Amino acid sequence: MCAVLAFGAIAAVGGTQAAPPQAPAQEYLLKPARAFDGNRVREGYVVHVRGERIVAAGPAAEVNAPGAEVMDLPGMTLLPGLIDAHSHVLLHPYNEAPWNTQVLNEPQSLRVARAVNHLKATLEAGFTTLRDLGTEGADYADVGLKQAVAQGIIPGPRLLTATRALIATGSYAPKGFAPEWSIPQGAQEADGVDALVRAVREQIGKGADWIKVYGDYSWGPRGEAQPTYSLEELRLIVETARSSGRAVVVHASTPEGMRRAVLAGAETIEHGDGGTPEVFKLMAERGVALCPTLAAGDAVAQYAGWKKGTGPEPARITRKRESFKAALAANVKIASGSDVGVFAHGDNVRELELMVAYGMRPIDALRSATSMDADVLHMETQIGRIAPTLLADLVAVTGDPTMDISALRKVSLVMKGGRIVRR
Repeated sequence: MCAVLAFGAIAAVGGTQAAPPQAPAQEYLLKPARAFDGNRVREGYVVHVRGERIVAAGPAAEVNAPGAEVMDLPGMTLLPGLIDAHSHVLLHPYNEAPWNTQVLNEPQSLRVARAVNHLKATLEAGFTTLRDLGTEGADYADVGLKQAVAQGIIPGPRLLTATRALIATGSYAPKGFAPEWSIPQGAQEADGVDALVRAVREQIGKGADWIKVYGDYSWGPRGEAQPTYSLEELRLIVETARSSGRAVVVHASTPEGMRRAVLAGAETIEHGDGGTPEVFKLMAERGVALCPTLAAGDAVAQYAGWKKGTGPEPARITRKRESFKAALAANVKIASGSDVGVFAHGDNVRELELMVAYGMRPIDALRSATSMDADVLHMETQIGRIAPTLLADLVAVTGDPTMDISALRKVSLVMKGGRIVRR
């Protein structure tokens, strides 16, 4: 009994002791040749980081950071961590394995293991935030990956998830099998009031940050793209998602599919290959953003045998170029989203290079992948700009990407939430 009482006294004394002091937050003073703050280029700019956030940014003479580790970045441009608003971390390039093979033959555990490498490669390329738009047959694996990144178990960008995505029955894939067989689909089938409401709520309950809908697909009588959900069904999806504080993103490439998505209240439209001046005008009026996914179409054309730079470009690439220019002419908000997974993870810069090649100014492409994406994703108070109180997601590249967008490939420093992940 004496021993027990003595132990209790020691425990009581221990319980009253103050917790050991925490180590001071790491501080850095970044001194690049120039900074792109998410809107414009600033010369002679320095950025003070303490802990996970930016505490000051401005001319060197006005920022006092005693005790901070000084990081000289000569000849480099400092910019906000890049954002890709359309990714598929559970897919890998289609020239390695066709989409059908990945969905039907690759175990989910294998796909998750690949995704761990995909996330690391993407982060090291300077992309600190991804919106992942569908697991393509891997159920809710994106939610676990998001948690693993957030808990520091694996390195990777911040993830916004869309889980399984919604498809109209009979419209999606894998397809082409004998009709007596029921083949697992790459997304969740749901139709009509009860099933759609249940599916949206199920995905939200399982961890979806966004609700993705396939508003059209290649299920026409000749295999051409045609709308899937009715306007009323799309409105129901948007209303159900919005009541939980979530937004809807719609895959649509036909004018009618895009029109229905806009009228239903979708916040972003993915692809938009067949967009017309009329539908782009409607998007601009309603403030709906376009993720053009130029890099995916470019990659698929090359997988099909197109030798880029030698001979005429495929008709689908010409149409894509024209629709992108029409969207620019209509002043549609362009959100940078590449559909990475169709091509290699970590090569996300391809999207920005093609935006410039198709007619966008380099500085506008940078805005698209930083401040514009942050606004579209409702993360403008956290990321997308270099400004006090925002998270210290920062990338330094050699050269000036506002003059030559390919400078984004020369990554020298990546910081996410104030922690250096590549140096």
